[in-house]
Amino acid sequence: MGLKTDGTIQPALLNTLNISPKKRIQQILINMERIRWMPAESPAEYLLVNIPAFKLYVYDNNKLDWSCNVVVGKPGANTVIFSNEMKYVVFSPYWNVPPGILVNEVLPAMRRNPGYLARQNMEVVTGSGSPVNAGSLNWAKYSGGNFPYIIRQKPGGKNALGKVKFLFPNEYNIYLHDTPSKGLFGENKRTFSHGCIRVSEPQHLAEWLLRKDSAWTQQKIVTAMNGSKEKFISLKEKVPVYIGYFTAFVDSNGRLNFRDDVYGHDARLAATLFGSK
Repeated sequence: MGLKTDGTIQPALLNTLNISPKKRIQQILINMERIRWMPAESPAEYLLVNIPAFKLYVYDNNKLDWSCNVVVGKPGANTVIFSNEMKYVVFSPYWNVPPGILVNEVLPAMRRNPGYLARQNMEVVTGSGSPVNAGSLNWAKYSGGNFPYIIRQKPGGKNALGKVKFLFPNEYNIYLHDTPSKGLFGENKRTFSHGCIRVSEPQHLAEWLLRKDSAWTQQKIVTAMNGSKEKFISLKEKVPVYIGYFTAFVDSNGRLNFRDDVYGHDARLAATLFGSK
């Protein structure tokens, strides 16, 4: 059930026990419908993120190779359900501040304290990456839509993307990445991001994706992750990535699992399938 094993009877356990067999059967049927949207035959190797399980599953030779915890988008900043192909590993990445965070957090902070960017290891650059002197800008006149530059966070320990990101270019600007906020992986319900997917074992994932490239030893990967300059690596073989939403599934040990409907997708699909709310 994805519940925390703590030896106590908490509300989450009681709520789970009180879900009726009819609701569970409907939940299974809803997820059987979702499986119809997946490829009839899965590739030999691929990555699957199951949003309600807060897990990344890595498959090789048609078998589960390993898995790890992930953090997904909070309700209202949902991680999108789609599929694509992993193409790049980016070591020591820059983080370009998204428009929403720019408007709601960064610009107000700069108006209050001109030293904010320096404290956050951020810089202002043009669209081509040329540096701009933040002290020369009149921050009071910018509201977001009229800001003509890019604010980005430099590689390093404070970087919001951590030490590595994994790109499968898509229209939603969703990707996998490391994070400095390691403590959140210990939470039971891991909906904390702005939509991207934070990975608890980023070095393991980098090593797995580059395992067929003899030039990328473990030591070289560690060095690149702790570098001061961003480094793009193109994968020799693209790897399919599926971002899925399964609240009922059978795991690699043959056990039926259920998870909470964190984004309300089950409820909407139930209304279509069963005429219920």
